[in-house]
Amino acid sequence: MDANHVISLNIVTPDGQVYSQDVKRIIARATDGDLGILPNHFPIIATLKIAEVRTLRADDVNREDAIAVNGGYIEFKDNVANIVANSAELAANIDLRRARYAKQRAEAHIKQAVAKNDPDYRRRAEVALARAVNRIHVYNDR
Repeated sequence: MDANHVISLNIVTPDGQVYSQDVKRIIARATDGDLGILPNHFPIIATLKIAEVRTLRADDVNREDAIAVNGGYIEFKDNVANIVANSAELAANIDLRRARYAKQRAEAHIKQAVAKNDPDYRRRAEVALARAVNRIHVYNDR
């Protein structure tokens, strides 16, 4: 495949590589808005929100991959994209029951934090809720 028409995408976390694929398109949510990256895009570094990353695979243009990415950053240069994330999970690997339980637990923790007037605990619970909701969304959107 012509290197000028594909992007080599790697997603890594502290636990190791989660995704490595040649893709035709990357859609990610940066902290300042959505990014759409096609081959030969200008170089960019951006911080990522807790959100879904979608790719259009180069080996099968009818196949999109969805990855739940929980923060981190994306770097793109010379048709190579690297996402370094706090955690990431392919839609096919998401345990929906576990994600729903995490959502319920986070919602309960938010209520506790509000009752105790503990803004730090509330913020951590809100991040946990966002991660769980992201995983559920990616699972349902696959």
